[in-house]
Amino acid sequence: MIAGDVSATSVSFSASDAAYAKYATLAEQCKAGNVRAIARLITGLENEERAAYAALNRFVGNGAAAQVIGITGPPGAGKSTLVDKLVARFREGGRRVGVLAVDPSSPFSGGAILGDRLRMQRHATDPGVYIRSLASRGALGGVSRATGAAVQVLEAAGYDIIFVETVGVGQSEIDIVKIADCVVLVSVPGLGDEIQILKAGIMEIGDIFVVNKADRDGADRVVREIRGMLETQYELSKGEKLEAVPDTLAGRLVAAAGEMEHHADVHAFDDKIPPVVKTVAETGYGVAELADAIADFFAKASESGSVTDRRIARARVQIKDLVAEHILERIENGPGATALNEMAKRVVAHKTDYYSASMLLLHEILLQEGAGGNDEGVKT
Repeated sequence: MIAGDVSATSVSFSASDAAYAKYATLAEQCKAGNVRAIARLITGLENEERAAYAALNRFVGNGAAAQVIGITGPPGAGKSTLVDKLVARFREGGRRVGVLAVDPSSPFSGGAILGDRLRMQRHATDPGVYIRSLASRGALGGVSRATGAAVQVLEAAGYDIIFVETVGVGQSEIDIVKIADCVVLVSVPGLGDEIQILKAGIMEIGDIFVVNKADRDGADRVVREIRGMLETQYELSKGEKLEAVPDTLAGRLVAAAGEMEHHADVHAFDDKIPPVVKTVAETGYGVAELADAIADFFAKASESGSVTDRRIARARVQIKDLVAEHILERIENGPGATALNEMAKRVVAHKTDYYSASMLLLHEILLQEGAGGNDEGVKT
């Protein structure tokens, strides 16, 4: 049960008051830009400590929203090198930049392997840049569970631009849309199968498309395929019948299919075709044009109000995810575990069905919440 304004109150911890006090102090130090406090608070978030999440309420009403830029794409696309060059570009303009690089987890320690962070070492001594590797911890959407909360920490610490670089992703790993204001999708020539461009999911989330390693053979073909896909998708998004489609593999197959799915719940397609930028991150070719495209995106999105709409949509998704996580934890580890076991026995004995059992279990959990059954605090 929610009583009053949760954001204005501290969360009660019957057995963790000292832990909450520790993280609340770290949160206050983060607002002052204390780098060590930022690191320690994010570590608490990665370790899924409830007190660390509860301490995020210290950031309510603090500072302006940062521009959050997601950099995603397949493994080996050069995302880290591209972020490194973009950081340098934005620092030239005096912007404070944070980088959250989600790395694959070590199968032994569960920590990040730090490959992405090593590629950005030239910024290590710049006080206007904060770089942090986050372990994916087995998350399948390209970002870790703590990434969204870590963005809040950097935002409260006064970073103007926050890059979130995902793990190398496939066609359906699109969790970055739950975090970023602007998604930059990086591709490269030579992946071997142009039909991958048609995959629903990953190709539909991009606000800016990059063909990196554009000095390789086939780069112009990849640009044509992406542009053809975007032009066709744009026409379909308007609900108009296509009289002609681009003469590309994407255009021909989409025209034959006659329709295309679209992830409108999180990232609605804007009223223009996203730009496609060619880059060679190693040499810096095209990086200035990409930085300009990002700045142009935010300028137009701010003018139209679409950034605010996207942030509200993302907040809805993150709140729902946390509620679902909290309920599942109550079912697995709290008083709901007993009710779950009883419901399972009733289903096996043919005394009820799965759907009815799930509704009864949800009702049981909600009754326990209303009675103040949770004495461990919640993630806010």
